[in-house]
Formats: sequence, C-alpha cells, structure tokens
Amino acid sequence: MNPQELINKSSKKIWRKWSIAFKILPLIILVAALKFLSHKFGFEILELNALFTSLVAGTIFLIGFLISGVLSDYKESEKIPSELASTMKSLFDDTYTIFKAKNSENASQFLTYQQTFVSALMNWFYKKERTQSVLNKVSLMNDYFVELDKEGVQPNYIIKMKNEQNNIRRMITRIDTIRDTEFVGSAYAIVEAMGFLIAFGLLIINIEPFYASLFFTLLVTFLISYMFLLIKDLDNPFDYSAKGESGTEISLKPLRDFEISFDDFLNTNIKKN
Repeated sequence: MNPQELINKSSKKIWRKWSIAFKILPLIILVAALKFLSHKFGFEILELNALFTSLVAGTIFLIGFLISGVLSDYKESEKIPSELASTMKSLFDDTYTIFKAKNSENASQFLTYQQTFVSALMNWFYKKERTQSVLNKVSLMNDYFVELDKEGVQPNYIIKMKNEQNNIRRMITRIDTIRDTEFVGSAYAIVEAMGFLIAFGLLIINIEPFYASLFFTLLVTFLISYMFLLIKDLDNPFDYSAKGESGTEISLKPLRDFEISFDDFLNTNIKKN
C-alpha cells in the first residue's frame, strides 16, 4: 500500500469516527455566537436552579431509553450480512455440486442467475433496486428448482435449496423492515423539544464567570446533539444510499467478499467450460 492510499485510508477512518461531531459543529458555533450576544445585551435573565437541572437529567434519561432500544435492533442487524452471505454460499455450493455430479445445464444457468442476483442485492442495499423486485428475483429461483427436479436431482438437495431460498427472503424482509421503521417517533419528538429548551435555557441563564457559563452551554449542547444524531444513525443501520458505509452503517464486507469470490470462481470454473 503506497503512502497516498495510507493517507486516504486514515482520512476515511477519522471521518467515520468524527463525522457526527463535524455535522454538529455549525450548531455549536451558532450557540456560542448566541451566548455571546445574550451576555452582551443582557438577556441572561434567569438563575440556575434545581428545576433546570432536573430537565437536563430527564433528557439524559430519555436519551438512555432511546439508545437502549435502538441498540437491540443494531446488534441483531450486525449479524444479517454475514448470515446472508453464508446462506447464499450454501445455495451456491449445493448448485455447484449438482452441476459437477450431473453436468447439468440447468444448474449452470442457476449459478449464473445467482451471480446476477447477488449484484441486484448489492444494488438494493443502496436503494438502486426496489424491494419487491429483489423478492421477485428470489421467487424466480423456483423455476430452476422445477427444472432440476425434472432432471432427477435428489429431493433432499432441492429441499435444502428451498430452505436457503426462504432464509434469503426472510433476511431481505427483515432488513427492509429495520430500515423503513423508525423507533418510537414520539420519543424522538420529545427529546428534540427538550434539547431545544435546554439550549435556549442555557442561553438566558446567568452563570458566573461568563466563560464557565459558555463552556457548560457548549458542552451540554454538544453532548445532547451528538447523542441524538448518533441514535438517529443507529436507528437505520442499512442506510447506504446517501453516504455509503459510514461509521454507523453495518459493514457489507461479508457480502462484498462473497460477490468477488463468486465472480472469480464462475469465471474460472464455469464460464471457461
């Protein structure tokens, strides 16, 4: 790996790690400017009290509630790409075994179809293909199963491949549900409202000395904004259409590796023949 590639790789890692912080930087600058103006023109009309600290504590509690709920889906989602790649690899292995054992033209065509399906699946992750279109492609595998059955392929092979087909369909449907369903939208709304109220309250609360007040205003605003955006990102771990695989999106490496190995294997062992 040359120095330029190392620099690019390091830059991508830094961006993925700090992308949310960079996103909220304009907000922090705006809040800092408003705090200076509030102090200069005498708009700091409130004193810090227990009710305000209770509001901050309540907001932190809601953030904890949101992130605990979102993380459960996120941890489940982490397993799906590797399971999906494993399922398709199993389907490929069974089809290739039939092809080698019987020199089946239908099995060869089915392998080529699986190759195009993997490409369509990767496009679907980036929302370049509709969910129903991908599910229809899964159903079209039945045509190959019928032809293999006519060739006299052992039923246990076809049953196993049908099970893999069902697993692929189930995981695609699960991914589609996760990325299109927002976790408790009303909870997001109340956290947004409370975050705004806290930021506004910090702008008009008088804390001496002023620079201590500015520091805590920016710190609390940064933490609440950061956690809110983090939760929003974690809520859709399959959102690749806008920014690709950033720091919070689930890695598609198992599927990419499978796609590359699948293409290489077919080009070497099937298409040459």
